[in-house]
Amino acid sequence: MPVMPGAMLGVLGGGQLGRMFVQAAQQMGYQVTVLDPDRGSPAGRVADVFICAGYDDQAALEKIGQQCAAVTTEFENIPAESLRMLTKSCVVSPDANSVSIAQNRVREKQFLVDSGFSVASFAVISQPQDIVTQDVAQFLPGILKVSQFGYDGKGQVKVATVTELQAAYEQLDHAVCVLEKFMPLKCEISVVVARGGNGEIATFPVSENQHVNGILDVSIVPARISPLLADKAQAIACQAAEKLNYQGVLCVEFFVLQDDALLINEIAPRPHNSGHYSIDACVTSQFEQQVRTLCGLPLGSTTQLNPAVMINLLGDVWQNGDPDWNQVLRYPSAKLHLYGKTEARPGRKMGHFTVLGSDIATVLNDALHIKERLNSN
Repeated sequence: MPVMPGAMLGVLGGGQLGRMFVQAAQQMGYQVTVLDPDRGSPAGRVADVFICAGYDDQAALEKIGQQCAAVTTEFENIPAESLRMLTKSCVVSPDANSVSIAQNRVREKQFLVDSGFSVASFAVISQPQDIVTQDVAQFLPGILKVSQFGYDGKGQVKVATVTELQAAYEQLDHAVCVLEKFMPLKCEISVVVARGGNGEIATFPVSENQHVNGILDVSIVPARISPLLADKAQAIACQAAEKLNYQGVLCVEFFVLQDDALLINEIAPRPHNSGHYSIDACVTSQFEQQVRTLCGLPLGSTTQLNPAVMINLLGDVWQNGDPDWNQVLRYPSAKLHLYGKTEARPGRKMGHFTVLGSDIATVLNDALHIKERLNSN
């Protein structure tokens, strides 16, 4: 039976993704409990109920399981065992298996390869001698990534030689890592896909993504690629969701090579930074879709109403005090979203803004102009 408005939903994780889920759920008439160890968490501050505890706290998990009809996650580093425990008392989406695959780069790569998806050439480095015994030269130049808990450029080191690889592995404390070969990229894109428990599936428009220091900087939607390539990316994203038997919102990130070949870079079992444009530009946002998939409701339309460009706002913009928000707000078609974080740190995602318009070139020009003005203050 569907979980209808009025029920209590739960979310594990209190960051900005959790906050936007809470706001979407409340708009639809649900109440939301947030579990997060940070007392100042953005999602906890807007939730109906906030449980300040660790994600493996048994008493806290029992509490959220008892008072919620359904529970979801904000990010993939929730212990899979916590999700398995919650399934005893309520609906849980995404499931523990999907999360356990996505939270470990080695398992993720193996799942993708075993499922027949194309990925960048890689090697698993689990001990120092692997660098000597494996033919690692074929993966250089490349990037060494820790298998777990790496995000937004953290836990990643670019390497060009075996000597640099050895130093990087030492720098990463000999953690299990994946060494990925650099590929000749034309661009990077992503597809957010929603899949219901009954197999109903819907994809959002393809986002073209630009990164700085491993952190998403700009998303351009629709991506400036051919319709044929966009359709292919959406089809692959759907296949990935089906292979996982996934229920929820999933983001599939792709590398587009110079010959237009598509390689899956990562999968994220949750709404994604590159899908934030959907809040303002689509009939249904990725967060409303998360509510719908969690509650067993029909999926909403993912039709894009306007071309959109989203710009991330990092803590660096606050280096000289509060930014001059008039630089954003004086544009009638710009939408400002701040996440309610109390401390601005370099590289920390503090918010974003989205610019809408009738053609992508004008929208991109306006968005980059706003970004430049904010950064110059």
